[in-house]
Amino acid sequence: MIGRIHVDVRSSCSLLGTVLKFLSLSLLVPTAVALFYRESPLPFLVALVVAVGVGTGLERLEPEPDLEHREAFLLVALTWLVLPLVGTIPYLVAGTGTIAQPINALFESMSGFTTTGATVMGEISVETHSHSIMLWRQLTQWLGGMGIIVLMVAILSELSVGGTQLIREEAPGIQVEKLTPRIRQTARALWLIYVWFTLAAVVVYYGLHLVGLAPNMTFYNAVSHALTTLPTGGFSPEGRSVEAFEPIVQWAVMPFMIVAGTNFALYWHVWRGKPDRLTGNAEFRSYLLSMGVVGVLLSAPLFLGVGLATVPDGVAAIPGSLERSLRHGLFQTLAIVTTTGYASMDFNTWSESTQVILLFAMFLGGSAGSAAGSIKIIRWYVVGKSIERELFTTVHPQAVRPVRMGDTGDVIDEEAIHGIFVFIVLFLTLFAVSTVLLFLDAYRTPGLELTALEAISATIATLGNVGPGVGVVGPMNSYEPFSGAAKLYMTFLMWIGRLEILSVLVILTPAYWRS
Repeated sequence: MIGRIHVDVRSSCSLLGTVLKFLSLSLLVPTAVALFYRESPLPFLVALVVAVGVGTGLERLEPEPDLEHREAFLLVALTWLVLPLVGTIPYLVAGTGTIAQPINALFESMSGFTTTGATVMGEISVETHSHSIMLWRQLTQWLGGMGIIVLMVAILSELSVGGTQLIREEAPGIQVEKLTPRIRQTARALWLIYVWFTLAAVVVYYGLHLVGLAPNMTFYNAVSHALTTLPTGGFSPEGRSVEAFEPIVQWAVMPFMIVAGTNFALYWHVWRGKPDRLTGNAEFRSYLLSMGVVGVLLSAPLFLGVGLATVPDGVAAIPGSLERSLRHGLFQTLAIVTTTGYASMDFNTWSESTQVILLFAMFLGGSAGSAAGSIKIIRWYVVGKSIERELFTTVHPQAVRPVRMGDTGDVIDEEAIHGIFVFIVLFLTLFAVSTVLLFLDAYRTPGLELTALEAISATIATLGNVGPGVGVVGPMNSYEPFSGAAKLYMTFLMWIGRLEILSVLVILTPAYWRS
């Protein structure tokens, strides 16, 4: 017997309408860019009308929406599904390149809003797709990085009551740290930090251009890359990604990738005069250590000449050059661990052993409370501490030893530990099943010869919101050769990966809808 539905769908859809109307404001930015470059603003005006029209209609479903625990789950899941659907409209109306096809447009839009950075664009350039379309592509990542719902909680009073639950489900982690007495003020603080770091990136990138060190880093390129660095998105208006710029630009991007993958709440404490909250944080130290280890594992083979399978044309020799080896090894480490997805060179030219190290790094992720995706360092930290406890209690069976955070000594709740293990098992199970599905689908797709390593990388790159993989989905290639069904499935993986799986799966269970 099916019980009575206990989810106020009308309230969730009403607030979704408010989100859509809010999104319409962001469409004014590419509209202005289109007018500046004398391009057609029609793609964005059509999307704006649709967003306002649908949003207004949804708002009328429930004039005074009541947001409770279950409605928050539904609102967040629907937001991250509907926004990418609206985001396809500019691509479809513009009608240029491979993203003019509906499935490709949805893939590109979902990749943008979820800050994945995977692309189906055949040719990435402003000449093919216009400055305004490319900027919209970058802007979707910036909006999705900190989270549009976090932004709305910061601005709209009607969302502040259930704001903690909304932020928890949109950017899930072990806990949501309230930086201020009111969650609305906390959301504002997070977005202000996000905006200031974005502006800093623009200043640094364009500053290199002004002093003559980066001729190609125009103001447009500086803004575009700032909009995709801080959300760990990785979309670039350049077909060769960051490889298109001088080495000093690649060095300049690295610290901002580290910033983007760090818990933004720690910057608040630094600003409040407590820098030890950052330097002494166990997760932050583990985050830096993991990137340092992977960076050495990648840089050393490149320096010794065993990390490259081939040397691309036009690329200066890497073996024997400490600067080039460190630059490419560290850059790709940061880009992959933080799930930014930029490329300083085509790592398809790297040896298979170094590519395997990159695949391993895709499972790490950045910090909780950051814009990074994948499993995240804090979960691996807790797993390591749990294993350490298990080994200790095996030797001392009578001992009671809780799992503690290394910096504060706070005991981690057993329920939280259980949730972490459940998430990791679920993530790895979904990863394994999806890899098999993509591999099997490739057999029925003409012209697509997918190896096992490529199927693995395509799965973790989309589920973990990393972006590029290896082989056919390498940093200078695209996901366009996959079948329509495979691209739709990877779109699903990006959606569910952005909300860290459980927030989506819970609304698919009968228990969610019944008492």
